[in-house]
Amino acid sequence: MQLHPFPDTIIETQTITAQSKAQPKQLDLSQPHVMGILNVTPDSFSDGGKFNTVNTALTHCEQMLNEGATIIDIGGESTRPNASPVTEEEECARVVPVVEAIRQKFGDEVWLSIDTSSPKVIEQAVQAGADIWNDVRALSREGAPEMAAKLGIPVVLMHMRGEPTTMNAKAQYQDVLQEVIAELKQRIDCAEQAGVKRSHIIIDPGFGFAKDYEHHKVLLNQLTELHQLQLPILFGISRKRFLGEVLNRTELLAFSEHQATDRDGVGMAAALLAFQQGASIVRTHNVGLTMQGLALWQQLNG
Repeated sequence: MQLHPFPDTIIETQTITAQSKAQPKQLDLSQPHVMGILNVTPDSFSDGGKFNTVNTALTHCEQMLNEGATIIDIGGESTRPNASPVTEEEECARVVPVVEAIRQKFGDEVWLSIDTSSPKVIEQAVQAGADIWNDVRALSREGAPEMAAKLGIPVVLMHMRGEPTTMNAKAQYQDVLQEVIAELKQRIDCAEQAGVKRSHIIIDPGFGFAKDYEHHKVLLNQLTELHQLQLPILFGISRKRFLGEVLNRTELLAFSEHQATDRDGVGMAAALLAFQQGASIVRTHNVGLTMQGLALWQQLNG
């Protein structure tokens, strides 16, 4: 099996504004990347409140970089089901100081992604040194496509229906794979029409968002079908409910009352399935475990 179906894929960033601290650089997707999750929130489902100060965020960032992460994904708003929304001001207050601190301590080599749907938040984060916009709402908020075009940075368009408060009720599909592809294409077209370069777009099928157990099985088994969109794929399933359902369906007593962190083993297995099917980036809470599995697969495949 080939390491990656698109060995020449390059995602480029540019100097965004005179005030931006980010330097022009390239993210080479001919090799897989691991994106470490850094939630600077009090209410994320598995690690809320653990890293929501600058010092704890820096410590966790350093650990993930040491374990092999090349991208750090910083989130200031929880998108778990039924999560409470936060104001843009609060989201900026959580995210921007962490971006500035990481840049100051670790320099420009590390790629910083911002998990937000707010044009205001991403603009301020980019001015502080962020590189990538990771948007679970796929630039659907007012002014988002235009902001992505203005900033000229890589943007992740994720598939979701509704909002975190309504998405579970919208998990209704006749053909989940084809509908996800079609709905992603609509968001890609919208981004391009606003001026976002296609070479700056990454897609995410949205595991854990408006999908149930059976939908996840189909998508994970047929992830290669997303390559028909001819864009890099980000895969994010870390600690999500589907993995818990997998453990529960084993009917083993040891998993009957498991915690979200107990899903990291099955999450690593899912990550390897994604890498084997050509995912360019895997987003994970447990970078070390994911890198262990990736190291074995890379060495077995030369």
